Amino acid sequence: MSDTPMREPTFLVLTALAEEPRHGYAVIEDVSAMTGGRVRLRAGTLYAALDRLRVEGLIEVDREEVVQSRLRRYYRLTGAGERSLAAETDRLRTQAAIAERRLRARRPEIGGAPA
Repeated sequence: MSDTPMREPTFLVLTALAEEPRHGYAVIEDVSAMTGGRVRLRAGTLYAALDRLRVEGLIEVDREEVVQSRLRRYYRLTGAGERSLAAETDRLRTQAAIAERRLRARRPEIGGAPA
């Protein structure tokens, strides 16, 4: 685990794998759904990230299967990946709470939302 904030695509890939093992295309679809289509991972980018996350020990191959004559590899979080995702989630929660408090202090009469 690092003290450096996680890049958003890494956070989203790990979040997608936190629910269940997924193959690459399912990760792409889940990330798009989680972000309302704002983040659309490209296959090349995703597979490079998956390789990096495997080397870092944050994910591992769960299983492989052949679908329509093509190999489909499923990935899952490792214990280290789970801890790293939890630490980043805590970091983001803390930062969001600070921002929320400051916004409320600025505009308490409307619940923190700027006019």
